[in-house]
Amino acid sequence: MTNLLEPEPTRLPERVDAQAALDAGTDPAEVAAEHPDFSEAWAALAERSLDAGEIIAAYAYARTGYHRGLDQLRRNGWKGFGPVPWNHRPNQGFLRALAVLSKAAGRIGESEEYERCRKFLAESDPAAAEATGLA
Repeated sequence: MTNLLEPEPTRLPERVDAQAALDAGTDPAEVAAEHPDFSEAWAALAERSLDAGEIIAAYAYARTGYHRGLDQLRRNGWKGFGPVPWNHRPNQGFLRALAVLSKAAGRIGESEEYERCRKFLAESDPAAAEATGLA
């Protein structure tokens, strides 16, 4: 059963060239340079930086991916709320960037931003929060 008052889920369009480059193992920095509006490249850079303990770099990459994703969501009908399904691959870059932004914010003591981003992720799709370790 769905909530009739909730907007339809937003699904970003496929980015075949950028996605293929990442899937083929191209360095995310190269993909981001070639496709600067492709959130998944920024999310990959953010995750790599977070894993390496480079928290400020992770925060910056994640914020870039997050904002690029917000721009795309808005262009595709998102009104600032409503589902952004994790199971739609093109949405995952935005959602992953949002997750790293939350984690990095928490590590630098930005507790309000950590919580805001964690909540935003869970409201976008609980499966995204689970998949990124923020459930």
